Amino acid sequence: MDIALFFQQGQPNADIQIDAPDLKINQDLESAVIISLFANRLADAKDPIDGNDRQGWWGDTFATVNGSLIGSRLWELKRQKLLQSVANLAQQYCLEALQWLIEDQVAEAIDVQAEIIGLYTLGIAVQIYKPTGTQNFKFTYVWNQI
Repeated sequence: MDIALFFQQGQPNADIQIDAPDLKINQDLESAVIISLFANRLADAKDPIDGNDRQGWWGDTFATVNGSLIGSRLWELKRQKLLQSVANLAQQYCLEALQWLIEDQVAEAIDVQAEIIGLYTLGIAVQIYKPTGTQNFKFTYVWNQI
């Protein structure tokens, strides 16, 4: 059991919840998915980014598996116009961010669907297939396009 993260639909962040008088707890998977998708992963050296800030989590410096990175590269897309091609790339970035669940044998397979909902919102649906059944998560991510 971990502290439960609550994704604030329509916002690019998550928060903890209170279950008086304690912090709310949940099963680990939902919090792991939220961190994997919405923490800023280190940009690849070839990725076109504004400026020199490649983001990333400082803890990746001490990863026990070489190249193991926390988060996703969704942040790289935030200044692009929300077109189907960008939604497709967001879907790839989500799959990349969740791949560790398969490698660590938490999941047998993962399916991600990204779709445009309105002018400034990306919908992300995640299905995680485990031997004990399927778990579904849905997120809405508001776009900050210029």
